[in-house]
Amino acid sequence: MPEQLMTVAQVAEFLGTTERFPRRLIAERRITFVRVGRHVRIPESALADFLRANTAQPVTTRRQGYRRAA
Repeated sequence: MPEQLMTVAQVAEFLGTTERFPRRLIAERRITFVRVGRHVRIPESALADFLRANTAQPVTTRRQGYRRAA
């Protein structure tokens, strides 16, 4: 089965942003997209890759036996 292509509006709704944000990603070539005539579509896998690449992992630090000298 072919991969699902999403409209700019669908991507914006999924991300919880305005349509301007996905359009900027496309203009800056920061996300993979497909042109279908004059229409632009974003593959679901490209959106998943973009999210994976831009997800920050939490920093975990453990303070063992550290006490500040008075």
